[in-house]
Amino acid sequence: MNALVEFRQVCYRIGARDILRDLTLEVEEGETLVLLGRSGSGKTTALRMVNGMLFPTSGEVRVEGRPTTAWDPVRLKRRIGYVIQEIGLFPHYTVEQNVGLVPRLEGWDPARIRKRAGELLTRVGLEPEQFLPRYPRQLSGGQRQRVGVARALAADPPLLLFDEPFGAVDPVTRTELQRQFRALGRDLAKTSLFVTHDVREALMLATRIALLHDGRLETLAAPGEFLRSGSGEAQAFLAGLDWRQETAG
Repeated sequence: MNALVEFRQVCYRIGARDILRDLTLEVEEGETLVLLGRSGSGKTTALRMVNGMLFPTSGEVRVEGRPTTAWDPVRLKRRIGYVIQEIGLFPHYTVEQNVGLVPRLEGWDPARIRKRAGELLTRVGLEPEQFLPRYPRQLSGGQRQRVGVARALAADPPLLLFDEPFGAVDPVTRTELQRQFRALGRDLAKTSLFVTHDVREALMLATRIALLHDGRLETLAAPGEFLRSGSGEAQAFLAGLDWRQETAG
């Protein structure tokens, strides 16, 4: 496989504090790489470097073989779908207008945008005729998050970033969204970088897990290997998991 995203000895410092320390990591085409770690471990900082929201103090982040500093900032962001916990839908836009935002900026015609929005709502489990004309205030938290995923996919970007996207919904809806995300990953074969502090979520969704601790890459492993990791930080995350329950689900 080819690396769609590369971190090359990336460091990021704020004042005297090191947020990331010598991070070297590749995200391969078609995989879901989960950045797992405690609060303050540097995982969201790493994610924000991919679409040029932040830049390394030293080292280099490359997207599609090109340093993020060499990209046109607008073009880079439009090549990447971005989903956050707070969703960030525009309240004065309908669902159709929210989903179609980037395609509209890219010059798609209205009929194509509407067709694409309808297709994506269906994929995320929402009935297009019912939800396209609604406004965000008329949606539940889980429905808004589904619309956020559809918006991220709208212009068919090669890369998707997810920053704890399911953390603000109830446990039942979260499980439904996780299963839907896993199905979308199989169907669309997108490359995804997914931030979470939930080890169950990481094990469920990841092709590989990158565990960050104090700004350093502690462990990089497929889920099955992660379960056998001798890393103290990995064991701290795995402590207390009831795998009889997990494997039965």
